[in-house]
Amino acid sequence: MTAVAEETHGTQPRPAVPAFSIVPLRGLSFVALAIAGVIAAIASNELWALNFFHVVGGGLWTGIDLFVGFVVGPIIGRMSIPARIEFSTRFMPKMLLLIPTLVTMTLASGFQLARKSGYLDTSYPRHGWIVASFIVVGVMATIALTYLEPANLAVLFELKKPQPDGRVIDKLMKRFVYTAGITGAMQVATLVIMTRLAS
Repeated sequence: MTAVAEETHGTQPRPAVPAFSIVPLRGLSFVALAIAGVIAAIASNELWALNFFHVVGGGLWTGIDLFVGFVVGPIIGRMSIPARIEFSTRFMPKMLLLIPTLVTMTLASGFQLARKSGYLDTSYPRHGWIVASFIVVGVMATIALTYLEPANLAVLFELKKPQPDGRVIDKLMKRFVYTAGITGAMQVATLVIMTRLAS
């Protein structure tokens, strides 16, 4: 009878949302460990440690952007709204911690590495490539922290509402995935620049 009434009035039942935490508290220890490691690497000014955090942070950031934008995105697009909601409750809280941590690791260690290696000096033969990398990575970081993360948070807060709107979640998830795809494409440019500098 209820289903008939809902069908008659053109309304949809409330989507089932699994219990979840917006900020996965167990993940905070890993975030703290990563940030402490970056701070220690910068304080010690050890070349190996700076390279480690820059390569690991940049590699993971690049891989996640490419994977989310070009693999996860098309899969989510074919899911039903209930499936997207369940996926979002498991995936988005982890991304909330992961992306800012990787961005911080990559930028902080990368800048210190460039400073220590003399790449910031205008007399460095490939200084133009360094400037290009700063521009590309700066744009990606801005997109990740001011556009991607707010979309992530908006999805999570919508899911916490007593009556979450599946259409709003769908729209926000598309925004998240498309933005990840854009930054993923930009990551290819950073790969070109980094391999050029390394050669």
